[in-house]
Amino acid sequence: MQIIIQPTSLLKIWEERETPYDEVLKIVVDLGKNIIAVDGEMHADLEQLLLDHGSFQQNLWGANIFPLRKPQDQLEYTSLINIRPAMGNRSMEVSDQRIREKIKEIVEILLK
Repeated sequence: MQIIIQPTSLLKIWEERETPYDEVLKIVVDLGKNIIAVDGEMHADLEQLLLDHGSFQQNLWGANIFPLRKPQDQLEYTSLINIRPAMGNRSMEVSDQRIREKIKEIVEILLK
């Protein structure tokens, strides 16, 4: 697991990954700090890594990235950590379009 704070090669992260997944990297994006935790077996592990480094729970959203797909098909906004009824998100998928756009923006900047 690692925290990405500056633009980094997505394919390099993929090639050096520690998780056993064949197609996907789990990520958690901090919308407050504009950083991403990557390469955890579970989104909850990545979430905890960011919390341990000073992130706030309400800013953390889970997603999946598929590095070998076409760029427009790489990002999926689904994770158990996204279930937040108090914030209006009642499913695993991020329902708020503004949050989805911010996640995408941070991913596009940091994972090239």
